[in-house]
Amino acid sequence: MALTIPESMNECLYFTNRSIGNGQVMAWVYRKICPKCKKVKMGKPVEDGKVKSRAVMYVCPSCGYTEAKTEHEESLTLEAHYTCPECGKEGESTAPYRRKSFKGVLSFVVECVHCHAKIPLTKKLKGVR
Repeated sequence: MALTIPESMNECLYFTNRSIGNGQVMAWVYRKICPKCKKVKMGKPVEDGKVKSRAVMYVCPSCGYTEAKTEHEESLTLEAHYTCPECGKEGESTAPYRRKSFKGVLSFVVECVHCHAKIPLTKKLKGVR
C-alpha cells in the first residue's frame, strides 16, 4: 500500500507529525470531494473571507451542497506513515477518522502492520495512562 503524503495543508482536514515513545507518526486526512458536483473539495463555510472554525457543517464552494459535520467526518479515513514504537519497523496504515477510547483517552488508533501493536494519536498534551 503506497500512501501519498500531502504536499500542502490545503489538501488536509487533519494533519499531525509527532513522536510517540521510540517511534514517530505522521498522520493526515484528505478533504473529501463534493459528492454532488464531484469537482471541488468540500470545506467549512467561509463568511466575510474567514473560515468558520466551529461550524457544524461542510460546504462545497462550487455548488453550495452542505453536509452535516458528523456525517461528513464519518465517511473519511485517516492515513498514517509511522515508525512503530514497539517493533521499530516503518509502515503505513489507514484507520477510520473517528476517535476511540484507548486506555481511557480519546484518540485515533492506528495498528502496526508488522506486530499489530496499537499506536494511539491523542490530542496534544494528553497522556495515555
